[in-house]
Amino acid sequence: MRILVIEDEVKTAAYLRQGLSENGFTVRVCANGEDGLQQALTAENDLIILDVMLPERDGWSVLATLRKAGKQTPVLGAA
Repeated sequence: MRILVIEDEVKTAAYLRQGLSENGFTVRVCANGEDGLQQALTAENDLIILDVMLPERDGWSVLATLRKAGKQTPVLGAA
């Protein structure tokens, strides 16, 4: 399973990557909304873990753009 983590807090992103990887998931991390959106639009992901408060583009904007583009990847949001 491929998981995209869009999280700007370095420690939180590292903990998520480590924990998910140790459990067999393939994890990609993006540290801002713009990079995360590009990865979400261009790569196949089974799940996106999305922080709401991000630099460059907030999580709500990322999610709205994904849905407008027809991407129905499940998203877990974190405030």
